[in-house]
Order: sequence, then C-alpha cells, then structure tokens
Amino acid sequence: MYDLIVIGGGPAGTSAAITAARTGARVLLLERGRFPRHKVCGEYVSSEALSLLGELLDPGCVAVLGNALRISRTRLFLDGRILRASVEPAAASITRFDLDRALWNSAEGSGVTARQQVTVQKISRSSGFLVSTSAGEFEARAVVNASGRWSNLSASAHGNGDARSKWIGLKAHFAESSPSATVDLYFFEGGYCGVQPLSEGSDWAPGRINVCAMVRAEIACKLPDVFELHPALRERATQWQPLMDPISAAPLLFRQPRAVQDGILLTGDAAGFVDPFVGDGISLALRSGALAAQCLEPFFRGGVSLEQALRRYGEEYQGQLAAVFCSASKIRRILQWRPIMRRPIVSLLSNSPAAVGYLVRNTR
Repeated sequence: MYDLIVIGGGPAGTSAAITAARTGARVLLLERGRFPRHKVCGEYVSSEALSLLGELLDPGCVAVLGNALRISRTRLFLDGRILRASVEPAAASITRFDLDRALWNSAEGSGVTARQQVTVQKISRSSGFLVSTSAGEFEARAVVNASGRWSNLSASAHGNGDARSKWIGLKAHFAESSPSATVDLYFFEGGYCGVQPLSEGSDWAPGRINVCAMVRAEIACKLPDVFELHPALRERATQWQPLMDPISAAPLLFRQPRAVQDGILLTGDAAGFVDPFVGDGISLALRSGALAAQCLEPFFRGGVSLEQALRRYGEEYQGQLAAVFCSASKIRRILQWRPIMRRPIVSLLSNSPAAVGYLVRNTR
C-alpha cells in the first residue's frame, strides 16, 4: 500500500512525487514512456517557478538550472510590427530533454519508487485506490493524475473539449548563427510560432534554438509550411540547419481547468491546457504538482479526510493558478480578431513597451 501513486513522469508528476516523498510519504511514480526524450514544448520556464524548481532538484541535478540561459526580453511579431517588452524577473530556457531527466533523477534521489514504460489501464476506488497497469496492480491511499492532456485518463476527466478548430503542436531544434537572446513569437492567421535560444553551458552545441509552433491543422501541419506563414519568420528560417527530426502533438484542445475528478487530483496539462504563448505551461505543471502534494500531506498524517484534502486543493488551485487560463484565453481571442479590428491595439502597443510588459505580467 503506497500513500500516493502519481501517474505521469513529466514536471507536474515529478513535482508532486518529490514534494510528497520529502514529507515522508511512500510514493510510486509511473511513466508510460521512457526518459530522456524530446517533447513538444516551448522549453521556457517562467520566473514564478524557478525557485520551486531549485528546491525540487537534487544537488547532483541543479546544474540544469545553473546552466540555463536567462531570457529577459521578448519580441512579438504581429501585423507587420515588432512589439518589445522586458521579462522581469528573467525566465530560463531549459530543454525538456534535460529538465525531465533532472526531475526524474531527483525523484529517485528523494526516495520515490519510479518506474518507466508502465501504462495505467484503470483506476478503481473503494476504501483506497487500485491502479491496474501493464506491470500489475498497485494500491494507494491517494492518486495524482499528471498524465498530460492526451491520455485516456485525462480525456475521461474533461470530455472532448472544444474540437471546433483542430490545433496541432510542432517542434524541432535548429542551429542558428548568433541567435537573439530573446523569446520571439511570430503570429499569423491560424496560429503562432515561438523561437528561443538554448543554453550553451549545457550538453547542447552553441547556437541551438528551439522552434515550437501551434497552428490550426487546416493551415499547416509541417514546420516548413509554418515558416511560410510569416514573412519575417520565413526569412529567418532560411539560415537554419536542422538538428533533430521534427516532432508533433495533436490535438490541442482548450478546456476549462479542472483540479479534481472522481477523488483524483489533476495536475499540469491533465488539469487544463494553457495557451503556449503565455509561456507558463511548465510553471503551472511544477506549481500544481507541488500544491497537490502539499494539500495531501495532512491527509497522510491522519489530520484530515481525503475529501477535505481534495476540497482544499480545488480551492487553492482556483485561487493560485486558474487566473492564468482566463488571461490567456482573453488574449487569444484578441489575437484571433480580424486584422482591421486588431490593428489599433497593435499600433498602441508598438509605441508603448510598458503596455506590452503589463500584458506579459498579466499572463503570469
């Protein structure tokens, strides 16, 4: 009997597992894939999560944070204009390949029983939880679902979401001579593409950049086609040399966040998918995982019931994290306006870096 079973070994799952294990809980972490691997992700860790990340990492793994390139400026390419703003405090650029490996190793170093290539098939609840997997059955007093937005477990929690527009995610690393030390977002009809440099102090070669796009499937389904959708992006991409095969993820569905389902705590993308352009996905994953474990701690000690712990997590999630989804949704709707309606706002923002900075801060 485990105190906690965490399903999913990404930032949300490892954050929950590490936090719970360090309070004395017996934790089992299950991951259906195998680390390390590349994932469709902007690989941008906002400042709100950097101190938490530093606390989660074992001493032998903190180099992934110390080597991270700091991003202190952003550029938005929209309607023929460039909107500039400062990112204060600075964010960090960390590949998911490095981040997931460091967090997984830190979980094992914290006493978590961590198993890869194990698929969860069913979760049953009676006095506790029975988790049926490809590796057998496991029992726990509580379960955290950090399995992401596409798993069968997450789909049952949210339904099909808004499938009126089918969005896909695309990502690859490229080599670029003297990349700008900014996170650049290129907006076009039907999507956007982000470009940012990766740390030269890590295992990656200098000049490596991450290119990650979210686009409607009827507009483009390959990165070269995405590059053609924005003149400045098209010109910049002609100088790039591919460093990995592109990867994709689909569908990307926007849904209202939900923190609890059938007595299970939902974290990260399993709780809700936030628009990637706000750059808060990894931060929300780390923070929601840690919050879930913190709310469960009194239950593990016998101070409260599981229902009370679930209620507290739902309230804390709503108060601390849900506002990001609302802000991101409002900005996305504005960006989807017709250019003639959007142009006055873009013109105003292009002449006011302070206003762009205010907009950036309000997606945190």
